[in-house]
Amino acid sequence: MPHLTFRVGWAGARIGGDVDIRSDIADGGDAIMSERRQLINRAYRLLGSFSEAEDAVQEAYARWYAMPAGQQSGIASPGAWLTTVAGRICLDLLGSARARRERYVGDWVPEPLPDAAEWSGGDPADRVTLDESVSMAFLVVLEQLTPAERVAFVLHDVFCHSFGEVAEIVGRTPAACRQLASSARRRIRAARTPADPVARQADLVRDFKRAWEARDIGALVGLLDPTVTAVADGGGRVDTVLGPIEGGEQVARYAVRIADWVPAMTILERTVNGRPGLVAERDGVVITVMAFDVADGRIRRIWAVRNPDKLRPWTGRTR
Repeated sequence: MPHLTFRVGWAGARIGGDVDIRSDIADGGDAIMSERRQLINRAYRLLGSFSEAEDAVQEAYARWYAMPAGQQSGIASPGAWLTTVAGRICLDLLGSARARRERYVGDWVPEPLPDAAEWSGGDPADRVTLDESVSMAFLVVLEQLTPAERVAFVLHDVFCHSFGEVAEIVGRTPAACRQLASSARRRIRAARTPADPVARQADLVRDFKRAWEARDIGALVGLLDPTVTAVADGGGRVDTVLGPIEGGEQVARYAVRIADWVPAMTILERTVNGRPGLVAERDGVVITVMAFDVADGRIRRIWAVRNPDKLRPWTGRTR
């Protein structure tokens, strides 16, 4: 499998524009803080959690500012240093994530992100650039990798780090990191199917919305793959079904029941992680964000995130 086509550069080129990051300490804090958006972008792809990405980047900066000025001045590239430290923090977090998610109430789904124009509150510099590498389907596949595989694959194939640079983060040899990335590519290729064009996805999601609002079970079934799976993430914070719902008829009937349970719900078409999705509001407050996996003209998977802790970018709520 060739490297994926969404390479976006690493320390010298940030997502959203090519900016040469120099190590001139005379630039002071501005030069250091200018790395923040790139670090957030990397950390979100590594962790699948925006809140954890923020924490990882904050910890990396805390370690930087805890160093004596003399030690800082001896670092040739502060950007590369921050990237290495943040990557190691993310690797540690991934190592403990599986144990934490075993205690999670219900299914764990990556945190959904809105389009930049829809982002509510927060620092604009922290907003994640949306591309293929943050689609919900892709992030879910990344969850199947080992922590080391995920770090090696994301940093090399998505952000173009050399395997020597990845080795500094993972703590293995460049050759071992090459093998990790290769293993990750094989597993990703086996788990993924080509998605329909975005315009076709948008049409199907729009049709799903209309059929859902009309409570038309037959129309919903027609839009769903017979083996469709729907997963809801409430995290124990709100009521939701525990475990996946499988099969077109079952998913369609459950969707209609939700519409009956929450008659005041408004359903809006929105971009979710760079792909067509839906947002449910009640009294003007976002209560659910839905992402879809569309292939071969049918909806194959639905992820409904209801945990309010994962909806901060949609609501403007702070921690």
